[in-house]
Amino acid sequence: MRAFEAAARHLSFTLAAHELHVTQAAVSHQIKSLEDHLGMPVFKRLNRALVLTGAGQALFPAVSEALDIMASAVDRLHNQDQSGELTITTMDSFAATWLVPKLGRFRRSNPDIDVRITTTDTSVDFARVNVDMAIRYGAGDWPGVSVERLMTEEVFPVCAPSLLQSGPPLCCPADLKNHTLLHDDLRMDWRMWLMASGEDDVDAGKGPGYQHSNLVLLAAEQGDGVALARSVLVQDALAAGRLVKPFDITMPTEYAYYMVCPHENLERPKVKVFRQWLIEEARAMDNAPA
Repeated sequence: MRAFEAAARHLSFTLAAHELHVTQAAVSHQIKSLEDHLGMPVFKRLNRALVLTGAGQALFPAVSEALDIMASAVDRLHNQDQSGELTITTMDSFAATWLVPKLGRFRRSNPDIDVRITTTDTSVDFARVNVDMAIRYGAGDWPGVSVERLMTEEVFPVCAPSLLQSGPPLCCPADLKNHTLLHDDLRMDWRMWLMASGEDDVDAGKGPGYQHSNLVLLAAEQGDGVALARSVLVQDALAAGRLVKPFDITMPTEYAYYMVCPHENLERPKVKVFRQWLIEEARAMDNAPA
């Protein structure tokens, strides 16, 4: 039909072939197949001219309109995938402390893309949930999807500046026994950090707990105790001076942050733009001064 429409519009197999980037013989073969299917000719081949038959004249406007409708539909889908909503799912703590504070920069560079953030700590079934991309924390072993490491991290204690000024001394890890330890739902982290620091006289399990890491950091900012912070999540609070790092001892984690999405989503314009922005933000964090 595309070969017929082009040939009918130009009244030339040669010009139609040039437009469609095929040979003249290929166009002629397509027209012959169409005429065999219809059981009647659509062109009259004259010595130096090509004219439409009555059947060709009846068919041409309908085919032209149909191709225009299909092209418009494809254009709309293409434009829709370059702008509009982009749904990202991630963990509550990562969204609150790292992603959302940076989204303003993305919006200024990509005003036609409306990012929608949903938060959950569980894995997402892309076949069931209308989500374009996920940012997850783990070992990166999710099957059947594209997985790309975004950032690694380390953990270390943090506290409010006021705690250093008015609380008990906090000069070495042993001083933690005189402070309240703040926990997220992974209490084992404090025990592991204390072991790494060589300190065995601090009760690693004592102190209040919170479900999400951002709540632990909020409690620490209020001076409620000392939190074991993840470097990715605490970056902005340290830069702003809301929290301070009393010791230089850090402990690497076995997990990392990953960008996760169906393989076919990687070629979608909106996803490609957001993925590249995430990579640039992660690199900027790596290059930030300590």
